[in-house]
Amino acid sequence: MESSNSFVALFLRLVFVFECLCFDTGLSATVTYDHRALVIDGKRRVLQSGSIHYPRSTPEVWPELIRKSKEGGLDVIETYVFWNYHEPVKGQYHFEGRFDLVRFVKTVQEAGLLVHLRIGPYACAEWNYGGFPIWLHFISGIQFRTTNDLFKNEMSGFLSKIVDLMKEENLFASQGGPIILAQVENEYGNVEWAYGVGGELYVKWAAETAVSLNTSVPWVMCSQGDAPDPIINTCNGFYCDGFTPNSPSKPAMWTENYSGWFLAFGYAIPYRPVEDLAFAVARFFEIGGTFQNYYMYFGGTNFGRSAGGPLVATSYDYDAPLDEYGFIRQPKWGHLRDLHMAIKLCEEYLVSSEPTQQKLGLNLEAHIYYKSSNECAAFLANYDKNSDANVTFNGVSYFLPAWSVSILPDCKNVVFNTAKVVSQRNIGDHPFDQKANVNELSLGWPLEWSWYEEKVGVFGNSSFTKPGLLEQINTTKDTSDYLWYTTSLHSSRKIPTFLHLIVSGFWHVISVTKFMQLISSFVVSLLTAFGYGNHDYANFSINEEISFDEGNNTLDVLSMMIGVQNYGPWFDVAGAGLYAVAMIGLKNGMNDLSSEEWTYQVGVEGEYLGLDKPSLANSSLWTQESTLPVNKSLIWYKISFFAPEGKGPIALNLSGMGKGQAWINGESIGRYWSAYLSPSTGCTENCDYRGDYDSFKCLKKCGQPAQTLYHIPRTWIHPGENLLVLHEELGGDPSLVSLLTRAGQDICSFVSEADPPPVDSWKPNVEFESQIPQVRLACERGWHISSINFASYGTPEGSCGTYSLGTCHFDALSIVEKACIGQEECSIPVSLANLGDTCPGVSKSLAIEAHCTV
Repeated sequence: MESSNSFVALFLRLVFVFECLCFDTGLSATVTYDHRALVIDGKRRVLQSGSIHYPRSTPEVWPELIRKSKEGGLDVIETYVFWNYHEPVKGQYHFEGRFDLVRFVKTVQEAGLLVHLRIGPYACAEWNYGGFPIWLHFISGIQFRTTNDLFKNEMSGFLSKIVDLMKEENLFASQGGPIILAQVENEYGNVEWAYGVGGELYVKWAAETAVSLNTSVPWVMCSQGDAPDPIINTCNGFYCDGFTPNSPSKPAMWTENYSGWFLAFGYAIPYRPVEDLAFAVARFFEIGGTFQNYYMYFGGTNFGRSAGGPLVATSYDYDAPLDEYGFIRQPKWGHLRDLHMAIKLCEEYLVSSEPTQQKLGLNLEAHIYYKSSNECAAFLANYDKNSDANVTFNGVSYFLPAWSVSILPDCKNVVFNTAKVVSQRNIGDHPFDQKANVNELSLGWPLEWSWYEEKVGVFGNSSFTKPGLLEQINTTKDTSDYLWYTTSLHSSRKIPTFLHLIVSGFWHVISVTKFMQLISSFVVSLLTAFGYGNHDYANFSINEEISFDEGNNTLDVLSMMIGVQNYGPWFDVAGAGLYAVAMIGLKNGMNDLSSEEWTYQVGVEGEYLGLDKPSLANSSLWTQESTLPVNKSLIWYKISFFAPEGKGPIALNLSGMGKGQAWINGESIGRYWSAYLSPSTGCTENCDYRGDYDSFKCLKKCGQPAQTLYHIPRTWIHPGENLLVLHEELGGDPSLVSLLTRAGQDICSFVSEADPPPVDSWKPNVEFESQIPQVRLACERGWHISSINFASYGTPEGSCGTYSLGTCHFDALSIVEKACIGQEECSIPVSLANLGDTCPGVSKSLAIEAHCTV
């Protein structure tokens, strides 16, 4: 029997292979390109890349994220640069904490990986205002992303700032740094049509400006078919095997391969099967690609008010190989790691020649790469959406499942098939799904909570009055999600009427019409109506019957934004807030209030008072009584708690709350909206990976909130007492709030005798078929396998988490326990010699479920 130590040796050998493909830290390198690939120091390279956005995590976990990326087979880390946080005020720069770009790039370098720096400065990224600082909007005469001198001056200034900063720190490859690529603009080709000739001139200017910065590395423009030389135009999409660069001198590069999709409030959770993702990658390299990037490899969290709009959720998990909390998502991470190994085995062939295509049948083909007349690597593809096939290649028969690619590094042995997943799996969709593996610290102590009830409408002395309805972003300058609209109404008698609000674009309605997002209306301090849009159509209207008292009445409308729009043509001038307000049903018909005098108040009272700040934790503003007010709108809650045990990340369970924002020790962990349920239909329990994927094909958790658990980085937790503050807008019950930490993890694997051996056991000129398949299990680093919950060799049935004995069964428990208990990772050969032949003539598999603990 092979011991667990043999797996460790193999794993270390694999990591060493990946390391050898990276730069020697500190040595300068020349980076160019030709029609096949990026060329580093005269050598063509096949590169796997993954996006990690530094502000969506914390500096303390960057090394761990990058380590897991490297062990997953990545060569390059790709990131945007976020202008709005680096220059929040014109001329005032910020490069600290989560926004320490230099530290992030150096952390990647220390791990031996390379960097693709997407400076933009437009990012999109579902990030607030697409990454543009809001002050740009208020430069008189400016027009974004077109041939406008005011915009070009600011954009070129920021590009120069970032390039100069990287040069000062010697971070470009020519200086011995890790940056091998830079990007100017971002997906402009998708919207260029809206800008006419000005857009065409802008593209040329952006390219010339980038090249003039003398970075000594190639520049790219993604989704930009008219990118002028020497800029490389690259592909973004779910599939890029049909992509051709706009010049025969440029390589095929894929800058955004979507590992899943982003999450929006009010929507079900999208996910992408790893079989389809692997198929897309393999097809791209099969047909001639040499650089691809997962968007995202780690998605992370939209802390604070960084999420874009409309209604992008706080979680940016993206169904990525590393989940929002930084844990490895299996089988996605492991299956892609095996894919990367298989492609690396073919690298010298991929860069030596153009592929030779060979038809193998209907929707069946091979692409062969020759290094010499008798040395080659091959990709066999079945791109049929339904039918499996047996094909003959070089006189040998191969089985190809539908929608799959097999990789043969020697044109003979299949070391990997995209549809055959043999890597381990994790039980549960979310790291905090399984209650048995979670420690829960309830904060449901009514006597410990304090609260502050907000004043409705105008407060303080910062309000102002104007005729008509003002657009929200121009009024708040994005200093707050909130804008109060207040007006007075006189009624000669008590009478019911309909209030109509319209919110359009980024506007809302009472019969209030609103530009985008959300709105609440109050009459005499009573919540009378609430309405909202969604990510795809943020405009909405409210028609609500309201009873006005005789005499003077005050109408207060609170417009609430969730992110400033981040994408689309001319997105920078999209509005938000109330568009129209009218009273309907009066004897004299309709009374349009839109042009009346309105009093405006930016923000809500609690923001003005600073209730989110720890310095106000002991203020007399807070109330604490025996009866905790619940299900009330516009109320602030706070509670102190002691740090949960452990060192890992923490999840804040807000399933009992409505909508609002949350702070831990003064750090905003983002917006929450547990009351907004996704549609009850459209989800599939087992999504078929075969066929073209889009963001609505595979959905889960229909009829539930998009998000109820919110990431608290462990470094934001103090060793002793901590402060949680909630601003509840609609109504919720804080006694249901809790903190979750991971206490364990259940992992499993199912490997048959017919499965190929591990990819890293393949060696040139060695009979691969003589190697033995293996079950490999690995806990998170620092954890160990503490128990084996299931182990059967024979014909076990079921799926991960629900294994059961089949008609043929050999009890492999003692063998598995001996190899795995107490180990961080272990390996079990799936062979008769190791496990015996209980059922002669029967094709057998080994299924194992194990439990990991810290």
